[in-house]
Amino acid sequence: MNRDLLRERREWLLRRNCSLSPQQMGMAYAFMCLFSFAVATGFMMIGMWQVLLFTVLEMTAVAAAFLYFARHATDYEHIVLANGKLLVEQVSAGKMSVTQLELYFLRLQMPARYGDLIHLESKGVAVEIGYFATDPRRRALAQELRAEVQGGLFSN
Repeated sequence: MNRDLLRERREWLLRRNCSLSPQQMGMAYAFMCLFSFAVATGFMMIGMWQVLLFTVLEMTAVAAAFLYFARHATDYEHIVLANGKLLVEQVSAGKMSVTQLELYFLRLQMPARYGDLIHLESKGVAVEIGYFATDPRRRALAQELRAEVQGGLFSN
């Protein structure tokens, strides 16, 4: 009985694998700007001022890409299986959505092709999970979820 109590709640946390901190991203951008504008200044001194315009355009595009990366660096999915319910919390660009699914009516659709997500549906409420998992990890997660749900450990 003690073992069943320990397994009353299962959780999975899927998040992006970000190798640079925001501070490191800022430093990388500063060094790129320093180098690019130094080269552009050299060309400007010999009369090729157009290089400076392209450098400004290039650094603006890189800044936009870095901002997009930073905005999504903390995205995650938190999946909790407890008390006969499956709770899916998804955060993307700082916006959180929470979906609650009843286990008794849950339909789990395994990924059919490479890159497909896990589709969950219960009582007309649907959600897809596995955005931040590799394909093998996504399949393993789907199998774990299916085993937990079919195991009946979480019925009321």
